[in-house]
Amino acid sequence: MRVVDLSRVLAGPLCGQILGDLGARVVKVEAPNGDETRGLGKAGPEGSAPYFMGLNRNKHGIVLDLEKESDRETLHALIAEADVVIENFRQGTMERWGFSYEDVLASRYPALIYLNISGFGWSGPLAGLPGYDAVAQAVSGLMAINGHSETGPTRVGVPVCDISTGLFATIALLAAWSHRKRSGLGQRIDASLYTSGLSLLHPHAANFWMQGILPGLSGNAHPSIAPYETFEVAGETLFLGVVNDGQFVKLCRVLGLERLPEDSRFKRAADRVRHRSALHELLAQALTRRWHGDLWRDLMAAGVPAGMVQSVEESLRSDQTRALGMEPEDGFFGVPFPVRLSRTPATQRLRPPCLTTPATKA
Repeated sequence: MRVVDLSRVLAGPLCGQILGDLGARVVKVEAPNGDETRGLGKAGPEGSAPYFMGLNRNKHGIVLDLEKESDRETLHALIAEADVVIENFRQGTMERWGFSYEDVLASRYPALIYLNISGFGWSGPLAGLPGYDAVAQAVSGLMAINGHSETGPTRVGVPVCDISTGLFATIALLAAWSHRKRSGLGQRIDASLYTSGLSLLHPHAANFWMQGILPGLSGNAHPSIAPYETFEVAGETLFLGVVNDGQFVKLCRVLGLERLPEDSRFKRAADRVRHRSALHELLAQALTRRWHGDLWRDLMAAGVPAGMVQSVEESLRSDQTRALGMEPEDGFFGVPFPVRLSRTPATQRLRPPCLTTPATKA
């Protein structure tokens, strides 16, 4: 697969990087001032911030000023040899440069797969408006369910709308690639941060459409499961994820609460949700009595999903991360592709491109 990646910031570059990890030849096209993420943070020896370096491996680089006719001709030459184009410009920008998919590219390159990523999609009252991750989190409803009563609505600490858009777009693009293999025809793909945000509203969207249930701020608790939340014990934070009755019985056995599953308030999952506060208090007391540094491991060994809340450093440097090959190789800084393929594994081949001034073909 040959990809021309015209996108900037996160969702589009992530899609291009995934394709590059899996073996595609990706050419990243940047304006003379570069992808803005090159300046989002302290620059490293390569001259760009970690934000850029974590999203643009396995890409060749080229600098084009698309306000110049000669550079637009160079882009046409790149697209003529490409299978895929990725772009996330404001609505009308590609048309102004003479690269309208409907009016130009579809007829000139009928096998081309054209991916557009936007903030709010291709129609409706918000179409064409600028969109960034936190804005999409706010407008899609994600922010309204994240946080506590003390904090109010809170942005998720990672750009989930951007990342999920990059993932959904990659899935759609691979489906289009499969269709092209059979038909020889490309197609247009439109992905947006807003629709991706909506898709993340599970189970809240299903609860609403099916039963009219409106969620509030969820904190660390699950709206339909208990105990599925954090517990503060001995100055540390433990997460328990007990989904079914069998796991609850095992939890109570480890904590010396063998009779608790027979309590009418806690017999079934729905009962435990209704009496969440009382259950939390009883479990917190038992955890304090039984606490030691490896209690979470004892719980896991007994079949109870549990884990300590680790810092980013603890997680990135953990034995588990190392065992799964999730540390970047020398010269790379982003987390490697997270899925292992036995025959066609993802690779870290090319470091992110430097920003060069000549508009030469990569």
